[in-house]
Amino acid sequence: MIRRLWWRSAILMALLGYVLGSRELLLLAGLLATVYAVALVLNRGSLDAVRYTRGFHLRRAFAGEPVSCTIRVENRRQLPLVWLTTRDRWPNAVAPDASRDLAPSDLLDESELTLALSLRGRTQARREYTLSTRRRGIYALGPAEARSTDPFALFRASGSVAPPDRLVVYPRRRALPASGFAWDDPFGWRRAQRRLFDDPNLPMGVRAYAPGDRFCDIHWPATAGTGELQTRVYQPVAGLDIVVCVNAATHDRHWEGYDPERMEALVETSATLVTEALEAGHRVGLISNGSIARSGRPFRVPPSRSPGQLSLLLECLAGLTPIVKAPFAMYLLSEAPQLSYGSTLFVVTALTPPSILEALLQLRHTGGGRD
Repeated sequence: MIRRLWWRSAILMALLGYVLGSRELLLLAGLLATVYAVALVLNRGSLDAVRYTRGFHLRRAFAGEPVSCTIRVENRRQLPLVWLTTRDRWPNAVAPDASRDLAPSDLLDESELTLALSLRGRTQARREYTLSTRRRGIYALGPAEARSTDPFALFRASGSVAPPDRLVVYPRRRALPASGFAWDDPFGWRRAQRRLFDDPNLPMGVRAYAPGDRFCDIHWPATAGTGELQTRVYQPVAGLDIVVCVNAATHDRHWEGYDPERMEALVETSATLVTEALEAGHRVGLISNGSIARSGRPFRVPPSRSPGQLSLLLECLAGLTPIVKAPFAMYLLSEAPQLSYGSTLFVVTALTPPSILEALLQLRHTGGGRD
């Protein structure tokens, strides 16, 4: 509306100046046309030149740990951006404690990081923030939107300038009472009475090569010394697969809602168990009848000792929600065929109804493992 009024006024003054022979009106019409053209040039493609980035010192942290974040807004063209406003959606759970740049949002438990900037050509603005990770979760920061206008407010441009970034806040670990288990059962390694598998990290000698030996097990220095192929011999060991089973239900009937304190206690206890088990060098897995955030379905992480297993387990626990898809006893029995024989099950639950106890007894008698 303002643009139409502006150029119509310029045309009207040009006509009047021509009819009346007024140089002043013609000069004013030319001035209006010049301002209109300058505003059009300054605003055209303005957001295409804007680069908005979030730089995190860490993208994963435990609840309560501060996280440093650097916001950079860059103007990558030669022409200036006179008025630029950016709005970035941030969850309150990971927002700075106090910042004048935070504004309320129309979404629950979210705020908007708002920056009002004026950037010359080929320059950038930088803001430093310290995020307070108040509670566990998998959070999406963004998307960031921007709005720009020319000095005369004739043209406006708006759009998205940055996709969401992912920030994972792991649950806290809590001190657990003594479990009553010896460190070699269920935690720790124990020497096998019969050979289950060979641990390549525990060599014990060499022997003559036999058909079927793996090429990677050939001991080349011993082969060179004896003139015959020699194969490494490893310690026979047996390890326990540990599976932490989390019951996300905090009430007997899931439609009654959930208890936040119980839920956090379950998650923190499970995080402590998986961490201690992996630090002891075991294969650790995780199952739960709760849903992962933004997935809507239960999850199962197979036991492993891979370097990224701890991060994966803690991330699953960070995103665990109280949305229960199946009763825990039924879910546990349905997942039992997927577990390796002799696995040790750690059941973390706030409830112990007869159905769960019966399911555990059934697994103990039919699976041959410990629970």
